[in-house]
This record gives sequence, C-alpha cells and structure tokens, in this order.
Amino acid sequence: MDKKELKQYRYFLKDSIRKKINFRFTDQNQGIPAPPIEKRYKEGAPLIDLPGPDLWENIHGGDITLAMGNRKSHRVYLNQHLSLEELAYLVWATQGVRGEATLGHAYRNVPSAGCRHALETYLAIFNVEGLAPGMYRYLPLAHQLVFEFSDEMLAEKMVTASLGQSYPGCSAVTFIWVAIPYRMEWRYGLAAHKVIALDAGHVCQNLYLACETIHAGTCAIAAYDQEELDELLGLDGEEEFAIYLAPVGKVKP
Repeated sequence: MDKKELKQYRYFLKDSIRKKINFRFTDQNQGIPAPPIEKRYKEGAPLIDLPGPDLWENIHGGDITLAMGNRKSHRVYLNQHLSLEELAYLVWATQGVRGEATLGHAYRNVPSAGCRHALETYLAIFNVEGLAPGMYRYLPLAHQLVFEFSDEMLAEKMVTASLGQSYPGCSAVTFIWVAIPYRMEWRYGLAAHKVIALDAGHVCQNLYLACETIHAGTCAIAAYDQEELDELLGLDGEEEFAIYLAPVGKVKP
C-alpha cells in the first residue's frame, strides 16, 4: 500500500481541515443566497401523491429496540410487492420533512450537518403496488414522487452499474442517494465533504430500521460504477453524483 496515499485518505476522515478554513469567506457568510433545498423537476413531469403519516392504515409503530436487534443486511428478497403506503413510509423515514421550510433549510427525520441536507433520493422502482416500473425521485417538501423515466432494461442496468451485484435489480425498489455538494459547501466550504458522507450514513440507518417495521430488508451498497450510475440517472458527475445505494424488498419474517 502507498503510505502517502493512505495518509491523504485518512486525512479526509479527520476534522483537521477546519483549522485551515476561514469560514468568513464561505458563500453563506458572503451573503450569497442559499441554494434550493430540493432539486427542481421538469415542467409537466408526472407527480404521484404519497400518503402521509396521518393517512397510514397499515404502518404501526414498532419497537425500536427490537428493530435494532434484528437489523441486518438482506440480499435476497421475496417476489412480493411493496404497497404505496409502505414506500411512502420508507421515504418519509429517510428524508421526510418536519414542518415548513424556512430560510433555506427544512428539518427532516434524519440529522444533517447545519441542516443542509445535500442528498436527493432516486428510486429505481420494480415492484411497488400502483406504480409503473421506472426511475422516480422523492420530493420531500410535498411528500410526492416525480417520475423521471422508464427503461425496459432498468433492472439489468442497475446490476451493471452495481458492478454485477444482482440484488439492486431484483428488489421491489432500490434507493439511490445522490449528493448535490454545493448545498453543504455553501455553508462549510472545504469542510463540507466529510459531513455529506456522514449524512448518507444517517439516512441509510433509518432505512434499515424502517424496513424492520414492515417485514422488509435492505443492504447498503457503496461499491458501484460511478460513471455508469451517474449516466443512468442523467447526472453530470460534478455538481451532482450518486454516493450510496440500498435495495429494498420483502423478506421472510
């Protein structure tokens, strides 16, 4: 192993960079308006309303201690659909907004450094009741889905983009978290990137625990073909790019 490179990458895990940044010169402190907290969608794109917590009929509060004790990664899923209500619960648990968005930020069900929430949630949907297969994106401010595109080869392309791992193409839905770094850089400059990665961990852990509540399973994936996945999602790979995946499907109790 190259010791110089190891030292460089270990530096990323530390917070030493904070001592080298003059935060007075971040875009936030220069008075530049905060970037949008939700990515815009194309005008006329189909929108799907999701039931909110007050409308759930089959989602019941689970035992958090039991959920943590049972949590594990699942790579094999039953050939069963998720209900729209269950999908609504999972996206709410991982990125749901609490209250109204104000001053360029919105409190959510997961923590984020500076409440910046630099992630967007894409959903490769294969077997969700009432939804046609295809790529969707969650709109947390309205608790809706926006339809992005359909592709008859989506399952195969997800497998290819996941370096041949089969389960991202055999799930009911595969979550793909995309980073928009400037949302965090606006406030923290060069100190932004470590905390974006930490935020992704918070989100995925909530998904694991929420899955336990609905007899589903997931498996976090950090090994994928960056360029292949970004191209599939239509991302430029610089201002926005995929950073984490997690397929979800029903599992044996």
